[in-house]
Amino acid sequence: MRFVDAHCHFDFPRFDGLRSDELASARHAGMVALVIPGVRHADWSRVREVARSFPDVFYCLGIHPWYIDEHNDRDLDELARMLEQRPERCVGIGECGLDRLKGNVPQQLPWFEAQVDIAAKCDYPLIIHSVKTHDDVCSVLRRRGWNGRALLHGFSGSYEQARKLVDLGCYIGVGGVISHSRARKTREAISRLPDDVLVVETDAPDMAPEGVQKGRNSPVFLPGIIEVLAELRGTSVEKLSPVLLENVCRLYGWKSSPLRA
Repeated sequence: MRFVDAHCHFDFPRFDGLRSDELASARHAGMVALVIPGVRHADWSRVREVARSFPDVFYCLGIHPWYIDEHNDRDLDELARMLEQRPERCVGIGECGLDRLKGNVPQQLPWFEAQVDIAAKCDYPLIIHSVKTHDDVCSVLRRRGWNGRALLHGFSGSYEQARKLVDLGCYIGVGGVISHSRARKTREAISRLPDDVLVVETDAPDMAPEGVQKGRNSPVFLPGIIEVLAELRGTSVEKLSPVLLENVCRLYGWKSSPLRA
């Protein structure tokens, strides 16, 4: 099995002092790359530094809906300037989006819309956070004329919602939620979607799979998520994992697997 952790907060304090060992374990299990999303301006430099410390770690830059109150228009201008320079190892814009459970969606909307526009202008994929706002996200993408690539990270929702997102160019992020039997709607949706729209991620240290302590998730657990995914879809890991690898390479614009053969 060879895999990419498409969304992992590897810069978070949970991994301080442990990054080399965690990566070594994940590589041993088949990991070929990991992508760190950026969530606020104050963390962008840390995200870049962590990514640049390892040959198989990449990053994105963005403003998460939880942190919009920390920012102003100058931060959006700086984000656009940075991305126009095509910084090394930067592969996307995000994590950005909308969250109905934390914050005010009308206040979040302009920040999401601005980052959609930056991604379109700079030709970067979007990494989208959406909690109880899948229809709102679809409306924004349609309204802004989005025709690029995007990852709906940590998807939790119905098949119908997923199909609308896929039709707008979104890949569906599959993580630890599918390992929980209570997530019946999401498991059913993921089992029905086409193979070529699925991308696996951990969202570590969050979104822990079944049997992993909350806040202790890690890239080393991604093979277990892939095994659950294969079981849900009635296929084998051997058949599914090359497809998942090809999908994430398309998402991030890699011509082929970014690193190890």
